Amino acid sequence: MLGQEATPTGEIWFERSLVDASEPALLIKLLFTSAALSIQVHPDDRFARSIGLPHGKSEAWYVLSATPGARVALGLHHAIDAIHLRRAIADGSIVTIVDWRSVQAGDFLAVPAGTIHAIGANLVIAEIQQRSDATFRLFDFDRHRELQIDCGMAASHAAPAEPQPRPSRLSASRMLLAADPHFIVEKIDLLPMSVWRLEASQETWLLVIGGGARLGELAVVPGEAVFLDAEVVDVQAGAEGLQALVAYPGPTLASELLEGVAAGDLDAGLVRLAGAAS
Repeated sequence: MLGQEATPTGEIWFERSLVDASEPALLIKLLFTSAALSIQVHPDDRFARSIGLPHGKSEAWYVLSATPGARVALGLHHAIDAIHLRRAIADGSIVTIVDWRSVQAGDFLAVPAGTIHAIGANLVIAEIQQRSDATFRLFDFDRHRELQIDCGMAASHAAPAEPQPRPSRLSASRMLLAADPHFIVEKIDLLPMSVWRLEASQETWLLVIGGGARLGELAVVPGEAVFLDAEVVDVQAGAEGLQALVAYPGPTLASELLEGVAAGDLDAGLVRLAGAAS
């Protein structure tokens, strides 16, 4: 929770429960903002490796809650050169040249590496990202934290953001939100009391955003996440159905991710695929 003195954000990071587990490729977070976060940028893989980092950081946001007027910044209104970008950072006018967009619950936004961006106040956002801490602050609203202007400028595309991906329906229960080379994000919506089999052939995160379900013997509710890897789990949606984000490494779509099954075929517990790792 945020204290009275107010850091501008609270965060929940979802981690694997096994102490000696291998590190996943993706990181899932919940962000809670009380003030606008810094204007920042993340490097792509090539730039990250040129400065000794293992990889860059592309991310995506799903807006869970937003007060009226809440907004985020993605890219600039128009392309500018390095001289004008540095000047805008120095005099604070970067706040006016980033492209602020109003958002509401249910909005999804892709934020490729190199995109100058910021998250505004009064938002709850689920963030799906490459597992990296590579963040370069360009402007921090007088919070007096360290800035990384040179690296940030070198990593930035000082131009409008790329067009947002258009959601596409994969089936009645699956909606593709983004297919990035680094990760794929889907939204699943399961009818009340329906029964499904979810096949996670690789690292797969499921974040519950509405309703509830049982995954094997595990009950899950909104705000909880489950990590699966090389395993199959039976899913029984609750009385209010199940709405969840599912994320896994890209670029290949998991065509066999979700299959409806008859209630009588529901297996108790988790059924592991041959050779599954803990």
